[in-house]
Amino acid sequence: MMDKALVKRYFFITIIAGAYLLCPFNVKAQSEFKGLENLFTTPLNYVIYHTNTAPVIDGDINDATWKQAAWTTDFIDIEGDSKPTPPYATKIKMLWDDSCLYIAAQMQEPNVWAYKTHHDDVVYHDNDFEFFIDPNNTTHQYFEIEINPINTIFDLFLNSPYRDGGLPLTTWDAKGMRSAIKVEGTVNKPSDTDKGWTAEIAIPLKSLAVGDRSRTPRDGTMWRINFSRVEWDTDIKDGKYVKQTDTAGHPKPEHNWVWSPQGVVNMHFPERWGYLLFSNNSARNTTFSMPYNEDQKRYLWLIYYRERMYFNEHETYALTLQQFGLGDKITVDGKANQLVLEATPHQFMALITDEADHITYTINQEGLVQQLNTRHN
Repeated sequence: MMDKALVKRYFFITIIAGAYLLCPFNVKAQSEFKGLENLFTTPLNYVIYHTNTAPVIDGDINDATWKQAAWTTDFIDIEGDSKPTPPYATKIKMLWDDSCLYIAAQMQEPNVWAYKTHHDDVVYHDNDFEFFIDPNNTTHQYFEIEINPINTIFDLFLNSPYRDGGLPLTTWDAKGMRSAIKVEGTVNKPSDTDKGWTAEIAIPLKSLAVGDRSRTPRDGTMWRINFSRVEWDTDIKDGKYVKQTDTAGHPKPEHNWVWSPQGVVNMHFPERWGYLLFSNNSARNTTFSMPYNEDQKRYLWLIYYRERMYFNEHETYALTLQQFGLGDKITVDGKANQLVLEATPHQFMALITDEADHITYTINQEGLVQQLNTRHN
């Protein structure tokens, strides 16, 4: 774990280093977002359909049940289209029923290997497949699950992202989760060339909750989710795959290929994850439309990033919106909104309120996004 000073420094470097690296597709041209375009591209979305027939979890993702679901686009680099296309394709599809979320992943891989064998080993030290789920869309209290080609699982819960002082709870287990792997080739055999591997996973919906915060999805429910594939560059030594190292003898950085680009080399920016829309539509023709409140929240995240960067430089938070070139009146999707910043040197809260419906959303210095329960007339 990093200490608080390192967390703050890493947060700042992560944002600045990625600020100009992601092609700004679908980015609004407002000047106030300048320099942070990588964090304001539009995340991808996936409509997940209800199934009356649960897939058999055996690693075979070609059965009739899975034919109901559409594949995602192939994964790209975590920073986006400005980086090279991954040499090996990765894609996923999803279904749900009243008890489980189902995930199928297909990964091309000429060298299938894995050496982590115990539950809750740090699986991403192998090549792996990972997914991250935020059922409440608050960036807090989310779940991470990793799996390698020999079906070793690393599952954990985070109360908040590492950048906000979050502590991983590795004792949390996705109770009742079932998973299976199918390898097209042989594991840990460098002398041959493999085609790849598939992962098939069933996660009980009730396991994706802590305490009394269980939220079983319904038609129209929206979660945040993203998927990552970790790939290491390796050499073959004494019949084993060994990670390539730099001149200091440290493993070279891994490759991170994802479904929805993060814009930074960090999966723990939950606000950058894709949108998962649950549908009961038997005609399979539901379309995703970006919720208005998600466009409102862009301004909350803008203030959050600016405040964190300001604090890193000045060791105090900015006290006014004007310090970021923002006014208190803004237009979102053609609707008038009021923006408010309440700040002291050591904490802040930003609020955005639609002037017609008076619904308010907030964000604080810990990156917690919430809707206020009160409505003002």
